[in-house]
Amino acid sequence: MDQLLNDFSPGLFFMQAIILLILIVLMRKFAWKPILSSLQDREDGIKNALKSAENAKLEMQNLQADNDRLLQEARLERETMLKEARDMKAKMIEDAKSEAQAEASKLVASAQASIEAEKKAAIAELKSQVAHLSIDIAEKVVREELSSKDKQMKLVESMLGEATLN
Repeated sequence: MDQLLNDFSPGLFFMQAIILLILIVLMRKFAWKPILSSLQDREDGIKNALKSAENAKLEMQNLQADNDRLLQEARLERETMLKEARDMKAKMIEDAKSEAQAEASKLVASAQASIEAEKKAAIAELKSQVAHLSIDIAEKVVREELSSKDKQMKLVESMLGEATLN
C-alpha cells in the first residue's frame, strides 16, 4: 500500500475522475435513458397485460353467468314443453275414454232397444200363435159340442149362467 501512495499522481487522479464523470454522463444520456424507458415500457406492458387478464376474467365470468342463465332458461322451457306434452297426452287419453264410453253406451242402448223390439216381436208372435191355437182348440171343442141339439142348448145355458151383467 505504501507503493500505491508513493506512485499516486494527482494529475492522473483528476484525469481518471473526469473520464469517469464523462463516462457517467454519456452512459446516463445514451444508455441509462433507453434502459429506464425500456424498463418503463416493460412495466407498462405488464400492467396492461394484467388489466387485460382481469378484463378477460371478468368477461369470462359474465359469459359463464350468461351461459348458466341460458341453460336455466332452456331447462325451464324443456320442463314447460314436457308438462304441456304430458297434459296433452292425459287430455287425449281422457277424450278417448269419454268417446269410447259414449260409443259403448250407444251400443248398449242400441242392443237393449233391439232386444226389447225382438222381445215384443216374440211376445206378439207367441200371442198370435196362442190365439190361433186357442181358436183352433175352441173351434174343435165347439164343433164337438155343437154336433147335437142337446149339447148346443146345454152350452148356451151354461154360458148364460156364467155371464154376469155389469
